[in-house]
Amino acid sequence: MSEATARPLAAATALVGRGVLLGRRNPDAVISALVMPVMLMLVFVYFFGGAIDTGDTRYVTYVVPGVIVLCAGFGAAGTAVSVSEDMRGGTVDRLRTLDVGAVPFLTGHVVATVARNLLATTLVFGVAFLIGFRPSATPAGWLAAIGLLLAYITAVSWLSAAAGLIARTPEAANTVTFLMMFLPYPSSAFVPIDTMPGWLHGFAENQPVTPLIESIRGLLLDQPVGSAPWTALAWCGGLLALAVTVSGALFRLRTR
Repeated sequence: MSEATARPLAAATALVGRGVLLGRRNPDAVISALVMPVMLMLVFVYFFGGAIDTGDTRYVTYVVPGVIVLCAGFGAAGTAVSVSEDMRGGTVDRLRTLDVGAVPFLTGHVVATVARNLLATTLVFGVAFLIGFRPSATPAGWLAAIGLLLAYITAVSWLSAAAGLIARTPEAANTVTFLMMFLPYPSSAFVPIDTMPGWLHGFAENQPVTPLIESIRGLLLDQPVGSAPWTALAWCGGLLALAVTVSGALFRLRTR
């Protein structure tokens, strides 16, 4: 491995470790990221589930994929806040004196967020099984569902990193990520789209989250998913490419 490749890789590895340590030193944020998705799932299942018709599928089974995707949005918001704090607190200035570029710096934040999100997802699945979630996925279906979820978490985490570079304060960074947390609501995450007002159908059916949720739900229930996984992957790949490109440009702009 050449020195030009080894140095950014070593920097990214060190910054991933830093991101994990920062998370351990901020238990309030970690607990919030873990508890909030579980609480939302319990609210939807026990407060609203009895009033929502999902056909032959039990509501807890229907809603779990949506809660997991919503959980990814909540977790990604932490990336924006931590990036903004580093930009504001002078950490990036010190890193730049060590010739650490945008990719290692942001990769450290993103990987730490992905790890935290995977832990939250595991917790959601565990609680879901306790309250009656019974998937019938094959091993291949589980792998495909996890792969899609990982692609989405990575994409929204990079988008959140870009938001952290745009925002001038951690509070503003948290606000900028609201759209990512909002997207699961006007989708098939919590209610079938055909129960929504007609004027909302077009957006709900053609936004990034809907094919992802339909894919994960179908894979976990071992049902046909058609082209939905490829559509979801295309959205994730496009959003990831956009986020990485924009993040690099914003980082150079903010650190000139």
